[in-house]
Amino acid sequence: KLAPDADSDIPPAARRLPGLLLEYRQLTKLVGTYLTSLADAIRPDTGRIHCSFNQTVTATGRLSSNDPNLQNIPIRTDLGREIRRAFKAADGHVLIAADYSQIELRVLAHLAEDEALLEAFNAGQDIHRAVAAEVFDTPLAEVTPTQRSSAKTINFGIVYGITPWGLAKRIPEIDAEQAERMIADYKARFTGIDRFLARCVDDALQLGYVQTMLGRRRAIEEVQSRNPNTRALGERYAINTVVQGSAADLIKVAMVGLHREIEAGDHPERILLQIHDELLIEAPEAEADAAEARLVRVMQDAMQLRVPLVVDSGRGSDWFDCK
Repeated sequence: KLAPDADSDIPPAARRLPGLLLEYRQLTKLVGTYLTSLADAIRPDTGRIHCSFNQTVTATGRLSSNDPNLQNIPIRTDLGREIRRAFKAADGHVLIAADYSQIELRVLAHLAEDEALLEAFNAGQDIHRAVAAEVFDTPLAEVTPTQRSSAKTINFGIVYGITPWGLAKRIPEIDAEQAERMIADYKARFTGIDRFLARCVDDALQLGYVQTMLGRRRAIEEVQSRNPNTRALGERYAINTVVQGSAADLIKVAMVGLHREIEAGDHPERILLQIHDELLIEAPEAEADAAEARLVRVMQDAMQLRVPLVVDSGRGSDWFDCK
């Protein structure tokens, strides 16, 4: 019996072992949130799940899905990832998944035109290791795993306008004062990024909106607020909208390009799902090589940036095996 909210129904063995208790609660949540609702969503006439995609719901321009939401199928935990085994290709077909590698950082490098970041990406370096070498003033070969992990946290956090408090929360080994110095060192080493971040905020202040690489606008009223917290939130919105919004534009361009190529060439594959920076298609096994190559090429050629677009792909009989 699985009852996520009823501790009285937790088995005695699970109560005695904290690790088992956590896994039990995760399992009951997965069953209640995903498995039951997904099973109910299968259409009898097709044997498939058909969700709705929304073009104008998210503020940054990303597609969202509902009834059911297939974009939040777990991926970060081993237990949650098992749910992806339930999504199977039709007989004689395979699923092919392809996703952009570090796309928001690549978009950031393109927009900021920061020489150090551009050089690292164009040289094919491990971007987190390269940033760690700069921030910690350490030779690339001597960067420690801890330094790389910290640089990775800053890299992704900077896109969202991370605060010293937020960085310290994500890196338990440092306090807010150390985090503030780390962010300052980052911006001192990558001056192009600092100028770009300031430009995003200035655009929001002067124009009342920011826009993505393809010109899609979002009004940012919060930056005019007299409340410091609201104003800071608006500044984060301004930065995140430009970077994440441009990445959202990119995947949409790729989807349109792939659809047109499939139609023009009468190819047998079809697009099934878009999950943020990932596309999932289905193709006959005999055509899988050509379909996967076509998917990767179209995604890589969707836009021309100052850094290469890298796409990772995989295939399998179910969604889990694609990764």
